[in-house]
Amino acid sequence: MGAWLNRIWCEDALQGLARIPDASVDLLIADPPYGLGKDYGNDSDKLDAGAYLEWTRQWVDAALPKLKSNGSLYIFLTWRYSPEIFVMLKQRMTMINEIIWDRRVPSMGGSTRRFSSVHDTIGFFARARDYYFDLDAVRIPYDAETKKARSRSIFVGAKWLEIGYNPKDVWSVSRLHREHRERADHPTQKPLEVVERMVKASCPPGGVVLDPFMGSGTTAVAARRCGRNYVGFELNPDYCALIDNRLAGLDKPEAA
Repeated sequence: MGAWLNRIWCEDALQGLARIPDASVDLLIADPPYGLGKDYGNDSDKLDAGAYLEWTRQWVDAALPKLKSNGSLYIFLTWRYSPEIFVMLKQRMTMINEIIWDRRVPSMGGSTRRFSSVHDTIGFFARARDYYFDLDAVRIPYDAETKKARSRSIFVGAKWLEIGYNPKDVWSVSRLHREHRERADHPTQKPLEVVERMVKASCPPGGVVLDPFMGSGTTAVAARRCGRNYVGFELNPDYCALIDNRLAGLDKPEAA
């Protein structure tokens, strides 16, 4: 394996992506700054709309050649910029799904001049028609009551009833609250449940997952937990240290 693999490079992805050979990555998971002015310890999220979209075009152009011919991309976005970025990506790839991540935000307060925004938008794109996708790895099991209700002969032996159903394109997974066991010191950390579903479905066992904006390192942790390789970039040295600690924690035995 190359020296670039299973490493988090503490540098700007626009420069660092040159380290990665073209056509060497099975899955690209991107959680870029949303252009909302969040504080990531630098000015990476403080671009105006035009500059933000141009920066997006630059990193997309640099990252997509790293995908294999049957590789896929998941990109986390906000509704503010997803239309423009989806159009940009559809000129380069085939759009498979628009996924809505319902963050399960409690109904408290919010704006009085618009509806409260409680979701992130995720685009799922593929390079070719034969893109890798393992539905069985992410099926959701039916409960015993549902199975019993489908006991008529017409359902006997149905694979989908035994191993579960296809996740829909609305993923209702709680955001990570401050007291959540999984939570690290990062303002926009994504839940493992969401990222592991992407990894299991769209990266073969032993394959390679690339994340240009590692943040808290959830993609690397998910890849390790799922038996995949990873590589990624993170601009903030404090977050690079956080990722190292999270990965090191995977090597420790569970407390009794």
